[in-house]
Amino acid sequence: MSDNTNETLRQAALFYHEHPKPGKLEIRATKPLANGRDLARAYSPGVAEACLEIKADATNAARYTAKGNLVAVVSNGTAVLGLGNIGALASKPVMEGKAVLFKKFANIDCFDIEVNESDPEKLADIVCALEPTFGAVNLEDIKAPDCFIVEKLCRERMNIPVFHDDQHGTAIVVGAAATNALHVAGKSFEDIKIVSTGGGAAGIACLNMLLKLGVKRENVWLCDIHGLVYEGRTEDMNPQKAAFAQKSDLRTLDDVVDGADLFLGLSGPKVLKPEMVARMADRPIIFALANPTPEILPEEVRAVAPNAIMATGRSDFPNQVNNVLCFPFIFRGALDVGATEINDEMQIACVEGIAKLARATTSAEAAAAYRGEQLTFGPDYLIPKPFDPRLSGVVSTAVAKAAMESGVALRPLDDLAAYKARLDASVYKSALLMRPVFDAAATAARRIVFAEGEDERVLRAAQAILEETTETPILIGRPDVIASRCERLGLEIRPERDFTLVNPENDPRYRDYWETYHKIMARRGVTPDLARAIMRTNTTAIGAVMVHRGEADSLICGTFGEFRWHLNYVTQVLGTEQHTPHGALSMMILEDGPLFIADTHVRSLPTPEELAQTAIGAARHVRRFGLTPNIAFCSQSQFGNQSEGSGKRLREAIALLDAAPRDFCYEGEMNVDAALDPELRERLLPGNRMKGVANVLIFGHADAASAVRNILKMRAGGLEVGPILMGMGNRAHVVTQGITARGLLNMAAIAGTPVAQYG
Repeated sequence: MSDNTNETLRQAALFYHEHPKPGKLEIRATKPLANGRDLARAYSPGVAEACLEIKADATNAARYTAKGNLVAVVSNGTAVLGLGNIGALASKPVMEGKAVLFKKFANIDCFDIEVNESDPEKLADIVCALEPTFGAVNLEDIKAPDCFIVEKLCRERMNIPVFHDDQHGTAIVVGAAATNALHVAGKSFEDIKIVSTGGGAAGIACLNMLLKLGVKRENVWLCDIHGLVYEGRTEDMNPQKAAFAQKSDLRTLDDVVDGADLFLGLSGPKVLKPEMVARMADRPIIFALANPTPEILPEEVRAVAPNAIMATGRSDFPNQVNNVLCFPFIFRGALDVGATEINDEMQIACVEGIAKLARATTSAEAAAAYRGEQLTFGPDYLIPKPFDPRLSGVVSTAVAKAAMESGVALRPLDDLAAYKARLDASVYKSALLMRPVFDAAATAARRIVFAEGEDERVLRAAQAILEETTETPILIGRPDVIASRCERLGLEIRPERDFTLVNPENDPRYRDYWETYHKIMARRGVTPDLARAIMRTNTTAIGAVMVHRGEADSLICGTFGEFRWHLNYVTQVLGTEQHTPHGALSMMILEDGPLFIADTHVRSLPTPEELAQTAIGAARHVRRFGLTPNIAFCSQSQFGNQSEGSGKRLREAIALLDAAPRDFCYEGEMNVDAALDPELRERLLPGNRMKGVANVLIFGHADAASAVRNILKMRAGGLEVGPILMGMGNRAHVVTQGITARGLLNMAAIAGTPVAQYG
């Protein structure tokens, strides 16, 4: 890398840490403080009530304070990354970064605490004195052997989890990677010979973890900068190293590497030579974890052992051993059950959870975050990627379960399945709101046909549908293309075995399909030849014909192409007097809850009758999510102050709704701010019929509805569920090109609701 490139990267990193405000953390209040009443509750006198409850029962601190979700990241800066002993203050950017990772991956709040204290016993005294503030402590970047002393003293004296991530976090991820590497190599922990370089905290912890997983002590050969750790050696020894001393006359790494099944390196660059690799066992496993330059580079290993299984600590090579796979989730599980420590059982549960997840089908979200990488379990994919959203639910639940079963949980959970669902909901923003829809869809095994069956998102959604629902996916596409893509993406599903396939190029029902389409369209200008061509090339029309013929219950289309193009064919084939598309409803999931927007796609300039229909349909759909509809008709006009424009049509729609009893609340026409601010609305129109904040906004122009939808999505971080096509009896939905695999799964659940429940 050139000097100019290095300088550019350096400046970019410094800019990141300085702007828009220095550092990577800030503190935000979780309760309102807007008036005297709030002040009296947050501080004196109301705060005394919480203090007295905690005095009476210390466990109440988790109810009334942030302690139960607060971790201290503590360092004295004596062993920072690859920088060494740079001191407490200089270590602060690293500790802030660790806190950011806690928040990002597990929603755990952190304070980074940098301590100017090099004496391990005094440092332990300081950490122990912090126990009233925190629910757990993460020790970080403390040199060996001091870190062993600090951790031991803190664990003995504190009644909250204390975890030295450099030791145990590394050990857990190495344990998971080794578990899967042995699985790939066809070997077992009990039989392998391990040669390790690096007698520091991480190296010793990794070896101890491998012993817990079944490795025999006599099969471990530990080397450091002075050579083999052997019985009787006095140079640079400590009790932790001595535990692995071999009774041997051999003295160097080169002496002991013969026949080794696993090389574990946590030392320095170029320690392992290619000629040493050549003398290891067949299909050697090499974990070269030194950063930034590993003990040996992957290409050097491949040159002498093409079938070797390799892991490093770097993100630009496969199988990065990264502690972020572990520490956020082991703390999440420990905090949620009020664990008093993180014990061996919890650590092994973490190992097993991480390893098992890598062997499962890759998530669509991880695939999107690491586009272009092969994420199929095997030699180059031994452990999950950090951005796999399933880590929280799988690993934290396993840790919580182990804590309860081992007796260290002060607040055991009643329902682990519900706990996992809550964790998943915290990662998948739509999960909680979609639960009633999934529950309803589970009552009937509906057949959902996907028009764009070759799309990666559709294939991933089909895998998820089979795993999470009772629905039967039907995919339209070429069998060889779909089969090869399933294999390339690491999906378990295969055509015909797991889902029905419609091949537009060669399907035995082709004649039935084109004749059906021609019969529907004969008096709308479609000739037999055109019908034949459409049934060979137009997958949306094919899917609609399948629903029309009763071979599928609902169609999902639109992952590419223009919305109205798809809608045209859906309407041609499935539109009837009873089923006419009258609006598209998008649920935008925001920080403070869901907000439904209509009509975003179907009617450019809806009539009063169509607006009234949209409101009725929206109310029905909102209830499907377990919510009470509160509908605001939104316009530039405000309660009749403009005689023309959209306000007039909205007032007419409200009059139509008023003509018959309705089981939902609606009000208008009004500006959006009035819809979302009850106090403002009450000032503008005292005694209006709407109470609280509107959760459905209906606009008189598709331009306005679409603009609000896109602004919420792009600038407010809104996650869209939809658009839901209203008026088609749940027989078809046209999605948009930006939809994700998770979005398609959500739409499948909506499409999978039986018509009787749909209303």
